[in-house]
Amino acid sequence: MIQPIMKDPLFLGVKSQPATPEDVQVGQDLLDTLAAHREDCVGMAANMIGVRKRIIVFDNEGSDMVMFNPVILKSEGVYDTEEGCLSLPGIRKTKRFQKIKVQYQNAAFQTRIKTFTGWTAQIIQHEIDHCDGILI
Repeated sequence: MIQPIMKDPLFLGVKSQPATPEDVQVGQDLLDTLAAHREDCVGMAANMIGVRKRIIVFDNEGSDMVMFNPVILKSEGVYDTEEGCLSLPGIRKTKRFQKIKVQYQNAAFQTRIKTFTGWTAQIIQHEIDHCDGILI
């Protein structure tokens, strides 16, 4: 179900709790909400819809992907960039990595590890920052 976007920086600035199998519907709500905001958004974290759980969704080269409890294990190739956010007005400068290795759980809560590069890696880093209460 499409959810309203949380815009309160105090709420968004709090670190999210680990997701559990009971949170699978939150992943679907995120997918639905991302689809509704496709023109302005390429990724979302659960706190953006008012749920403080470590769940992200993002455009993975043309198909949407959900990650539960994502953690960056390795990163390389730092660069400077600017990003916007559906939850916060304006554009801000930040540092990102060109290549990241991420450990996460899928909707069946099976642990996976995958490497991402370029634009997709940047989106994932932004959404994991949301999970960590970091506002960009």
